[in-house]
Amino acid sequence: MAEVTYLEALRDGLAEEMARDERVFILGEDVGAYGGAFKVTEGFQKRFGEERVIDTPISEVAIVGAAAGAAHMGLRPVCEMQFIDFLSCAYSILTNYVATARYRAGLKTPMVIRGPSGGYVRGGPFHSQNPEAAYLHTPGLKMVAPATARDAKGLIKAAIRDEDPVLYFEHKYLYRRIKEDLPDGEEILTPIGQAKVVREGKDLSIITWSAMLWKSLEAAEQLEKTDGLSVEVVDLRTLLPLDDAAIVATVKKTNRVLIAHEDTRTGGVAGEITARINELCFEWLDAPVKRVCAHDVPLPYAPTLEDFVLPQTDDLVRAARWVAAY
Repeated sequence: MAEVTYLEALRDGLAEEMARDERVFILGEDVGAYGGAFKVTEGFQKRFGEERVIDTPISEVAIVGAAAGAAHMGLRPVCEMQFIDFLSCAYSILTNYVATARYRAGLKTPMVIRGPSGGYVRGGPFHSQNPEAAYLHTPGLKMVAPATARDAKGLIKAAIRDEDPVLYFEHKYLYRRIKEDLPDGEEILTPIGQAKVVREGKDLSIITWSAMLWKSLEAAEQLEKTDGLSVEVVDLRTLLPLDDAAIVATVKKTNRVLIAHEDTRTGGVAGEITARINELCFEWLDAPVKRVCAHDVPLPYAPTLEDFVLPQTDDLVRAARWVAAY
């Protein structure tokens, strides 16, 4: 066993896939000589060569477009967005071409678009976004958001092997904070589309993903100590496609649900999950579904304001108490 950080696990997964399959290559801004803005690809260009670790111009639409063409020709590109916020620059080609290529022309598009997402790092409005809701309604895409080191590795490997385009949201707050013992030499693959019950409970469920998993676990521990509540925590891991079976199972088990995500409330993924719960298992609910999300404002730079805008453990505790007492 070796203790690795979330970032190191992601790096190991990328390196393993590049060593396993010569069709895999990486492209993006500063991914080569510099090793990436957060050093995820540090040393890759020296190890795998300039033809497989390609520094690109500052043009997200060019990165995604070039990767799509390479994928259609049989390669397996991994695009890095220096910050996932800038994925919006490639919105048109991603949603109108990449996502529809299989339907329109029978073209497999095995490509991954990965990049640092999320806040809690004082990055301000252009370096802290969680844009998953903008792509949730796009058929043809898959979308994953790992919260643990094991899943950071397992999901990047699964995404690279997938035959469809996968958006991979890696949370920058977790890069060097989350550590986990992973077995040396064991291949780790996390299935896309499968949620995981991280903490068993019987009184209330928290459904979440990415960095909010850790705040949800903190809230669950606190609620058990102070209120005697047994809280189940479900990590979705994949946002597209959603694991309806896991969502229904936890609702039927606890009958009370809290959905926590870091993105803003209006139009967020929590609304889609709530709608599915109402359609699939409304009769099992003993209380309304409650959401804990960021406020509907751009994320401020000021630390005190960022802390206010983003959901915190205390927000989860208060919301859980409301649901439990309903």
